[in-house]
Amino acid sequence: MRLLRTPEDRFADLPDFDYPALYADVDNPVHGIVRVGYVEAGPPDGPVVLLLHGEPSWSFLYRKMLPLLADAGLRAIAPDLVGFGRSDKPADLTDHTYANHVEWMRAFAFDALDLRDVTLVGQDWGGLIGLRLVAENPGRFAGVVAANTGLPTGDHDMPAVWWAFHDAVQKAQVLDIARFVQSGCRTKLTDAERDAYDAPFPNEMYKAGPRAMPGLVPTSPDDPATEDNRAAWETLTKLDLPFVCAFSDGDPITAGMRPILERRMPGAEGREHPTITDAGHFLQEDGADQLSAAVINLVRAR
Repeated sequence: MRLLRTPEDRFADLPDFDYPALYADVDNPVHGIVRVGYVEAGPPDGPVVLLLHGEPSWSFLYRKMLPLLADAGLRAIAPDLVGFGRSDKPADLTDHTYANHVEWMRAFAFDALDLRDVTLVGQDWGGLIGLRLVAENPGRFAGVVAANTGLPTGDHDMPAVWWAFHDAVQKAQVLDIARFVQSGCRTKLTDAERDAYDAPFPNEMYKAGPRAMPGLVPTSPDDPATEDNRAAWETLTKLDLPFVCAFSDGDPITAGMRPILERRMPGAEGREHPTITDAGHFLQEDGADQLSAAVINLVRAR
């Protein structure tokens, strides 16, 4: 597997994101060693919150939430998915599979960091990967906050707006990462923030991850990931784990998943499921305080 590594100087002077860059090597018998970048905030002995981002962002997305969670006494850990942020970037599209991304994050969280009693916060692909981690390693988790995400099996069609995004990524000769992030926000990003979202990708060679991810979402019943996702549903719907849906009021891509998760997850019954107001797909940008409050409340209530 051919790996690219973004030069460190690309991450200089990031706005409101001066956390030390941390790294963990994850080993795989097929792919070898891959380096995962991450940041951490809060007391090292605090309750663990694992913040998983989605497409095409990176841990910079959580910069507004990290200090809020840390101030509440939580140990907030935000890794970069492989192919994103400071993590190594497999250069070939075929190296990016749903199963590989699940395994890379599993190895990061449990082999490298040995995290336990974890509260997952998963948004977009952070949920597609994170919910699989919960289903396949339930003893490691203490709770879930699902935020604008889901666990598709390909048995139901994706919304038209998602297909428009899928097609735009496929057809783009130059993938404008910052523009795609901005299109999912109600908040207007500053030039410095847009530059930060572009920082992990010096040129098109580094963008195999963002280019591949839309094509990895199961959209038909015979998708390679369908069987594993169905198995995950089978486990999750029998797992009485505290579960909160904190979806925004302005994300047509994932809105349909919220009532399904609230209805089918046993740990969601009887809980408050806040709506993050005036927020788009990237609710971490638009409603960091509201989403942070949902996470803090779940950790304190469990």
